[in-house]
Amino acid sequence: MPDETRIPVLVGAGQITQREPDPAAALPPLDLTAQAARAAADDAGSGEKIFSLLDTVVQIRSFSDTSWRFTCPFGRYANPPKSLAIRLGAVNAKRLVYTLPGGNMPQWCINRLCGMIARGEAGAALVAGGESLATQKAAQRINLELDWSEDPGGTPEEWGIAKRGWSEMEDRHKMAGAIFAYPLVENAIRARQGQSIAEHLLSMGRLLSGFAKVAAANPLADRRQGFSAQEIATVSENNPFIGFPYTKLMNANAYIDQAAALILTSVANARKLGIPQDKWVFLHGCGDAHDHWYLSDRINYYSSPAMRAVAEQVTSMSGKTIDDMDFLDLYSCFPSAVEIACAEMGIATSDPRGLTVTGGLPYFGGPGNNYVTHAIAEMMDRLRARPGSYGLVTANGNYVTKQSAGIYSTDMPDGPFAPPNPEPYQARIDADKGPEVAERAEGEASIETYTVMHGRDGLAYAILFGRLGDGRRFIANTPPDPDLLLDMESQDYMGRRGRVSSQEGLNTFRPA
Repeated sequence: MPDETRIPVLVGAGQITQREPDPAAALPPLDLTAQAARAAADDAGSGEKIFSLLDTVVQIRSFSDTSWRFTCPFGRYANPPKSLAIRLGAVNAKRLVYTLPGGNMPQWCINRLCGMIARGEAGAALVAGGESLATQKAAQRINLELDWSEDPGGTPEEWGIAKRGWSEMEDRHKMAGAIFAYPLVENAIRARQGQSIAEHLLSMGRLLSGFAKVAAANPLADRRQGFSAQEIATVSENNPFIGFPYTKLMNANAYIDQAAALILTSVANARKLGIPQDKWVFLHGCGDAHDHWYLSDRINYYSSPAMRAVAEQVTSMSGKTIDDMDFLDLYSCFPSAVEIACAEMGIATSDPRGLTVTGGLPYFGGPGNNYVTHAIAEMMDRLRARPGSYGLVTANGNYVTKQSAGIYSTDMPDGPFAPPNPEPYQARIDADKGPEVAERAEGEASIETYTVMHGRDGLAYAILFGRLGDGRRFIANTPPDPDLLLDMESQDYMGRRGRVSSQEGLNTFRPA
């Protein structure tokens, strides 16, 4: 008989979407997270007594501690997992973890914790996260001062990779975040597919309209209007370009108040707690890998060797194929993340199963690093409703950089939870690097991919990757000419030739 103390199982899932219009009355992010954790305990049927059994509390890193774009003006939590454990009465939780950034981290943590339970290193764990960015923005808009500071003492353990997603060279050229990076990837995908700008806009609209339709039926989703392909693809006053070719409705919607929590333990503990078996969900396969850290070093901008490796790993470990999945949730911060996942995993973008169970980050909501906690929670509900079915969740961090995935089912796995060593496939990814990068670029050159960024007043600046005549890659901006920027959005500049020059660490490309 298998040792049930070494069989990991997810037993509780909770989600909260807050719509309190008064920022003075709304819950701050950690209180919202605690509410989601209590919902997860209720979902397990154990009540809050399960919190006393937790030995591990993992708090997914907040966006205010992740990105300069979302810095909170109302103070900060010095030790979030400890503050959460105190709120829940998790007095026996000695392993208190605050993750490092990445949308991959919820799945990455589930993968790691299942391994720890299988090795006897953990007995019961909570993974939770939450954001109150809508409340934060509303308070800032009316100049309301809030106090979200808390210091319970101590320093949490950190999981993940402590490395910024962009290089100093990329930073100098204003490529310092997801809204700048993903449009560069998208235009490379368009060129690879041989589509015109208009054709590709509508193609992205059709892709995301399926996500919007799922969100319309999800009471937890933030945007429930059920946008059509044409509405998503058409530039308007309410749907402007953010980073060409992405309209506002193609971007992850970060300004929401959402929290989610997952509870996992061993089968032995689940039995002791009296948690019904119809609540049990098992992780059958998992995988983690990352592509070259900086966009400058990628082989190209339309593929992900890491995503391909993770797909092979998760299916091999589970003994299932992608075709065996009844449900899918592909990470959807921007269309390019979905398009690359589909290409690497052999999934049609029009797959009749649908590509999301929540509605995705643009429509369900993109609560910082914590979206995938919601995706897993929703997947658990779908699988419980159809016992014996299987579901795939993918997770993506940085800029199609960090990849994690999990295959879930209510069926108990036949063998022990034992993921193979990822080092061999990670080493293969690391060894296959892109072209040499020229920090100081001079001479005849051509555009490899590009984007035009918009600000509140419209056109702002362009970012591009290009190639010199000797094949070396460079990053550059164009001159800040509004006519040029507008032309780059109406005419296809992929492959356009010109000259690049460098001055004081900045490269400037002038199209011919």
